[in-house]
Amino acid sequence: MPDALGPRESAQIISNNSRYVTISPDAINVMSGDLLEEIRRNPEYIHFKGWKAHALNPKTCDDRAVNWIFLVDALNFSFWSSDSDKKYCVSYKGKTYTGYWSMCAAINRAIDEGIPITSALYCKELSLKEARRVFRSDSETDLPMLEQRVKVMNDIGTVLLSKYDGKFTNCILQAVGNAQMLLASVVKSFPCFKDEGVFNGKNVSFYKRAQILVADIWACFEGNGLGNFSDIDSITMFADYRIPQTLVYFGVMRYENELLELLEADHLFENGDLMEMEIRGVSVWAVELLVKRMKELLKENSIEIKINAILLDHFLWDYRREHEAETKHIPFHKVRCIYY
Repeated sequence: MPDALGPRESAQIISNNSRYVTISPDAINVMSGDLLEEIRRNPEYIHFKGWKAHALNPKTCDDRAVNWIFLVDALNFSFWSSDSDKKYCVSYKGKTYTGYWSMCAAINRAIDEGIPITSALYCKELSLKEARRVFRSDSETDLPMLEQRVKVMNDIGTVLLSKYDGKFTNCILQAVGNAQMLLASVVKSFPCFKDEGVFNGKNVSFYKRAQILVADIWACFEGNGLGNFSDIDSITMFADYRIPQTLVYFGVMRYENELLELLEADHLFENGDLMEMEIRGVSVWAVELLVKRMKELLKENSIEIKINAILLDHFLWDYRREHEAETKHIPFHKVRCIYY
């Protein structure tokens, strides 16, 4: 297949031709204004330093942190539960985690137990039996798609050893501070990150996990050292199943009735379905429009603060978790795949 368009160009094309998902320009303006007021009250309301503030994320800026980030982002897919009362849970240091954070907790637990889970050799040789022990649940529900996660770990371990001397740091160094170059290397070297599809005859991409990988390196290193990317603002929102839910909650996105009925019926979409691609593509473009308007408002009000799609994605994702009771009536699209 010919090279796919980048995530931003893909999102614009999908949004311009979407039948089932639309964007509200009025809601873009309202939400941007509300965010500006929050930033006035708290200049760090949207800031990458919040990444390190989470208890489970690395606090160092070294190879160990890079290895952790690479493994976590390689496995960052499909955490939703078919039954909200039966979630995969991991208890770690006195707190019980669900969703994405449950996997992070399981990895940290393994490290504390002396398991070299972030090493390339360990990943390459990991068995399903060992994975069941490492990712064991503290509930009745196991980590979804465990067999696929084992395959991903086997694959990334093999590539790291054969191409990068076992260290993802070497892949970052080869990109010489260019986020798009690193993104391209990740997608080319590690097939599990190749989040692409065909929309209206055009080869498009989302690269959800590959872009999160770049963004997490940037946030962990706070824009310095290995995280110093001159083009970090070229990274888009990470097209998953939770950010669209938040955007619909704020009225920025709207679903047509035919799609809404499927969502409310808990329809299981396939990766690459037209409606699924529209939800993902339009959500990326909606965040692009929000970022553009936010930058305009910040400039008009002489507020010097960084805003990009990464930071806005973090805000939207955290908002949904922190306001779950308010947002849970908004249905989200369900897909089982390794890309998100």
